[in-house]
Amino acid sequence: MKNKRRIFKYIIISALEFVISVILSLAVFWTLYKVTYNLYVNYRTPILNVVIRALFNLNDNFFAGNIYGIIGILIFLSIYSLITYKKYKNVSLLVDNVEEMSKGNLDKKIEVKSRGDIDQVAENINSIVEQLKDITVEERKAQQTKTDLITNVSHDLRTPLTSVIGYLNLIEEGRYKDEVELMYYVDIAYEKSLNLNVLINDLFELTKMQNRVVNFNKAELNLVELIGQLISQFEIQFRQENMSCRIDFSVDKLIINADPIKLVRAFENLITNAMRYGSDGYYVDIKVFTEGKMAVVQVINYGETIPVVDLPHIFDRFYRVEKSRNTFQGGSGLGLAITKNIIEAHDGSICAISNNESTIFEVKIPYIDEDKLSKLTE
Repeated sequence: MKNKRRIFKYIIISALEFVISVILSLAVFWTLYKVTYNLYVNYRTPILNVVIRALFNLNDNFFAGNIYGIIGILIFLSIYSLITYKKYKNVSLLVDNVEEMSKGNLDKKIEVKSRGDIDQVAENINSIVEQLKDITVEERKAQQTKTDLITNVSHDLRTPLTSVIGYLNLIEEGRYKDEVELMYYVDIAYEKSLNLNVLINDLFELTKMQNRVVNFNKAELNLVELIGQLISQFEIQFRQENMSCRIDFSVDKLIINADPIKLVRAFENLITNAMRYGSDGYYVDIKVFTEGKMAVVQVINYGETIPVVDLPHIFDRFYRVEKSRNTFQGGSGLGLAITKNIIEAHDGSICAISNNESTIFEVKIPYIDEDKLSKLTE
């Protein structure tokens, strides 16, 4: 129906252009006729007499009898061309630009100075081209991400796997002195196998999260209580690392709608990360407070500073910070990426701030106002 209305509109516009051209042609023709006749009456010259006779003595020959028609047609064509010139110029420009774009030049932009459908078509084509450019950029990024992922996975899988194969090969060939050395080789192979298992499981979990195939069993829970219980579970690890965890909870209760198992995994990663890279600072501070409608959890360590160039990438898969942070610390290299996906699945956000004094990982998750919660439970 919309297409029929548009076609009807085009027919009406074309008919109007034709009618306007005819009316203007007749007006111009009549004006020229009157001017010429006035010249003939008032200004008689030999040359003008010849022209006037040719125009007004119509019965002398065939050419003189049809010269009015010829002049009228020429006037009509001139006026009609002037009226439709801009429209067809824009159409021609549109065709040329689209042809240029079809050759792969997506940087080309159609600039049509017109109103109506031609301008709308130009804007739509420009919009499509911009979307195609964005898709192309995203595809390139995705391809580069896949390449980087394959490279990183291959490297991280190869390292423990090579160790496992190496020590098992020593055992198979009997290249050990006694049973003590044999058990030493077995322990190393077992430890490397566990690292390999952690990496594979984390990779599968992250992939499922990014493909949105992980089910989140959300329920209302007290975030302050969850963080407190989690810290108590890390007490032994803190002692082993000769570190201490300091807490600063500005509120006693913050109800959020979350999956407790997934959320514990996220904060476990942050605390483990703080212990791993902040052991030089001896302390890990954990703060819980509110900011507007968001519950804020900060995990702070006082170890080595994260360089500014690395901060935007630390939540990427397998991203390694230079220098001492580049050494293997027992993780899969996917912990922060998994944490980011878990937090975002709870409509929250996570960021990192690092300076000469401390490194802060800040998590924000929306909490449920207690007044609203009481109304819902009534």
